[in-house]
Amino acid sequence: MELNIRKLKQDDLTFIRKWWEAWPEWVSPADDFLPETGVVVENNSKPVAAGFIYLTNAKVALLEWIISDPEYRENNRKQALELLITGAEEIIKDLGYKYSFSICRHKGLIETHKKLGWHVDKKPSHELVKILN
Repeated sequence: MELNIRKLKQDDLTFIRKWWEAWPEWVSPADDFLPETGVVVENNSKPVAAGFIYLTNAKVALLEWIISDPEYRENNRKQALELLITGAEEIIKDLGYKYSFSICRHKGLIETHKKLGWHVDKKPSHELVKILN
């Protein structure tokens, strides 16, 4: 099984939305809530995970909305998520950013971030969103 990473294409939202609908307790964000920048990990050309990169006017980019195909249960699932995170880090770094920031509540994904050297705050935070129009 061969994992590879590529940049997100806008038509990827079609299968990503299906993944969000299939995962319990996930809500698919509105299209205009998502950035155009992101990454997709594939196994033998089949998408298995995706994440979005929000670019800011500071030296920080946000890696958010990490999602995987809920039907993908191959042994390299963890490696796919690690590739997604490290690949996104490289893109963020290549774009000139110094920091990567993420919000996460999934225990397995938090452990993957820790394994890859991310600092995890001991006190949980809450995501706050307000629609302004």
